[in-house]
Amino acid sequence: MMNLEQIKERIKAHPDYSKAGMVLYHNGVVRKTTRDGKEVTGLSIKVDHEKLNEIIKEQKAKLGIVEIIVDIAEDRPLNVGDDVMYIAVAGDIRENVIATLTETLNRIKAEVTSKTQFMK
Repeated sequence: MMNLEQIKERIKAHPDYSKAGMVLYHNGVVRKTTRDGKEVTGLSIKVDHEKLNEIIKEQKAKLGIVEIIVDIAEDRPLNVGDDVMYIAVAGDIRENVIATLTETLNRIKAEVTSKTQFMK
């Protein structure tokens, strides 16, 4: 079960947490419509864990990044309003953290996850 509070605690427990000046969290949820307006009743997600681990490793190596945690609800039906994905990025300054979260999210959506949407 995905739990944002546990992710926050894991970030704070990191040995280099004192180097962080910002922690940014992304919480993706199942929305009611597709981008083109079709009504959605839910979805399911598949995850390429090998690719996910590769991306996280690459992103953690970026300047100023302390920690990245990703949790994705996979292989189960999700309803409208359910949490799909959490991403937490801790780092030194906002420019580094925002850019890293954005790139991590975009790469996960493009390279790691595949979704099946259920329509009305």
